[in-house]
Amino acid sequence: MAVTGELNKRASGQAFEVILSPSTPDAKGEFPLSPLKKKATSLDEIKRKLEAAEERRKSHEAEVLKHLAEKREHEREVIQKAMEESCNFSKMAEEKLNQKMEANKENRSARMAALNEKFKEKDKKLEEVRKNKEAMKERDN
Repeated sequence: MAVTGELNKRASGQAFEVILSPSTPDAKGEFPLSPLKKKATSLDEIKRKLEAAEERRKSHEAEVLKHLAEKREHEREVIQKAMEESCNFSKMAEEKLNQKMEANKENRSARMAALNEKFKEKDKKLEEVRKNKEAMKERDN
């Protein structure tokens, strides 16, 4: 048991001194010196405890296996999704490339057709100029 005595008072508050009561040599402590005696465990109780421990071990093992299976399934799903995305990306890239190649082919064909038309017009004009020149030569003769 503790006894408190008032010390000198101060403006900020009070201070106390704590004095612990001296322990008597013949008084027993709060804790017993010898541990409590365990009651004898029977064979059935031991078996029951072992079975419970085995059940806990099996339960834990099943939980770990379930967790691993879920993890593997998740990994499979991630790999499958990555493969699908890669395949889709490849298809899209190939499609885009084909569209560009087709557009280039059409543009080239259009340019070639325009050039051919231009050359035909020049050939017509040249032929017309030749005819006019020949006609002028024949008139002059």
